[in-house]
Amino acid sequence: MDKVTTTIDHAVLVNARKASRKKNLVSFLNKIKKNKAAAAGGIIILLYILMFLIGPIIAPYDPFDVQLDQKLQGPSLDHLMGTDDKGRDILSRILYGSRLSIGVGISAVLFGGTIGTILGLISGYYGKWIDSIISRILDIMLAFPGILLALAIVSALGPSLINVTIAVGFFSIPMFARIVRGSTMEVKKLEYIDAVKTLGANDMTILLKHIFPNILSPIIVQASMRLATAILSAAGLSFLGLGAQPPSPEWGAMLSNGRDFLFTAPYMALFPGIMISILVLGFNLFGDGLRDALDPRMKN
Repeated sequence: MDKVTTTIDHAVLVNARKASRKKNLVSFLNKIKKNKAAAAGGIIILLYILMFLIGPIIAPYDPFDVQLDQKLQGPSLDHLMGTDDKGRDILSRILYGSRLSIGVGISAVLFGGTIGTILGLISGYYGKWIDSIISRILDIMLAFPGILLALAIVSALGPSLINVTIAVGFFSIPMFARIVRGSTMEVKKLEYIDAVKTLGANDMTILLKHIFPNILSPIIVQASMRLATAILSAAGLSFLGLGAQPPSPEWGAMLSNGRDFLFTAPYMALFPGIMISILVLGFNLFGDGLRDALDPRMKN
């Protein structure tokens, strides 16, 4: 009889959790819809994701095809964004380059977010000397401006997109670690964590199954905001010649190439710059909306 009761109680609890998650999801989507800026940012991100997925398929030309007889042609029906100094179609290069620029940003945030989250969980949960050591390391990392730290790392490792990803992800680590640490310290004081400990759960189970799911909201918000910074930083490093190397159609590298033709062919720098700016704006708008929707203090 006790087993049957326990099974029923477990089923009721599972159904209650599902209903709660569904309710929270609906509430979240409604808040995003009401926030026009966040909705606009979400639409921009979706359009860029679509470009990321099908850009190379719909590109009208080979982005690496050199046609010197067609170099520096302005926007026209044949080349909607014109051609560069080597006769390559700029629209095709932008469509292909979306995978590089967006991919580097996402990879950098995943890299920094994963390490930062792990450090934050350990620091916030165990505290004491472990917290002190990790906190001092994070303080040292935060003492350097992010882009300066990235420049130093790329200079040491050498110019490449992989090294740019590592560098940009590295200076994102303390941002995630600080947020996760604070959230973990709050959650571990709750009564249900003490109850789980009483039942004999080990630290790994508590961290992964009971604490981590309850601190996802600030991590998601931070990730959405850091994506804009990561993409902009990666483009900046490529602009300085430390990221993607020619003939890569990465947007920062295209912008760097176009600066030599600002007076004769301004569209070479204009279009990659616009693509970077709109994407960063989209992530910033959507990140603000996420923060407002997921922050308990914003609830009515």
